[in-house]
Amino acid sequence: MNEIRVGIVGLGRLGKAHATNIAQNVPGAKLVAACSFVEDELEYAKRELGVTETYTSYEEMVDSPNLDAVCIVSPSGYHPEQIRLAMKKGLHVFSEKPIGLDIEDIEKTMEVIQAYPEQVFQLGFMRRYDESYQYAKRMVDEGALGELTVIRCYGIDPSSGMEGFVKFAQSSYSGGLFSDMSIHDIDLVRWFSQKEISRVWAMGKNAAYPELDDLNELETGAAMMQLEDKTMAILVAGRNAAHGYHVETELIGTKGMLRVASAPEKNLVTIFDENGVVRPTSQNFPERFRDAFVNEMKEFISCIKEKRRPEVGAIDGLQSTKVAIACQQSVETNQIVEVK
Repeated sequence: MNEIRVGIVGLGRLGKAHATNIAQNVPGAKLVAACSFVEDELEYAKRELGVTETYTSYEEMVDSPNLDAVCIVSPSGYHPEQIRLAMKKGLHVFSEKPIGLDIEDIEKTMEVIQAYPEQVFQLGFMRRYDESYQYAKRMVDEGALGELTVIRCYGIDPSSGMEGFVKFAQSSYSGGLFSDMSIHDIDLVRWFSQKEISRVWAMGKNAAYPELDDLNELETGAAMMQLEDKTMAILVAGRNAAHGYHVETELIGTKGMLRVASAPEKNLVTIFDENGVVRPTSQNFPERFRDAFVNEMKEFISCIKEKRRPEVGAIDGLQSTKVAIACQQSVETNQIVEVK
């Protein structure tokens, strides 16, 4: 199999990033089809990426005889059904996180995935494919930090996107702050510790945009977690970072500690001017994790060609979503919630 023919559903900001990578940055992959409800997005795919098949119906796209795989970057609530349909059509599937928003729906999807062991399924936890996080993971696995005791994660989107999010939240449900954003950090906690999360206590506050209270959405949230071996994890998630896109992770162990991106620096440039000494920072996730997005898609294509399973699978999606839902329940009840 020389070239993997891929169709993509969803051409928003992240969808365009994946589409561009498949079309231009991933050897052995060819973007042949795109699906969107927005005509301008389909025109973009044809004009800029050379897509030859465009669809407004996902069902019609996965019926194309010219596809080997699909990349799902649609709204979160559509993921389970679209995964199941693609698997039943004999296609390999890459799906953005989360794998779903409802546990029973996810379990139903996992049954379908397991029924087609010859097909590759990979979930989009791209931070596992970031060079800095991989370096940190090797240190943990080699015992350089000793036994982990605390994991702290920050994931805060730039404030420049808040007004757009409020408008989105008024017409749609994102899945909530923890399912939509913290799920990446939840996955990192599981990945670094190799343990499951057993209980959570979460809270939140809407300060700059109190209208989110009526929409059951959070501007800023935090959670304290206990893992099955009593390791502690602390998450902070938000949508209102004035300085840019802030993703930071700290690992504390019995022999030492490390931090990944304690300052979200864009590059190695330092500017000296009337503003003082300034270090530019990353402004959005496509910029900060540009290489990670490419690396995860390369892995997906390699797994198809080499007939092997990727590291990130459906079980990671299920377990992370269980924790995210527990965090939301904790916010709503103001109680510690056990993760079953």
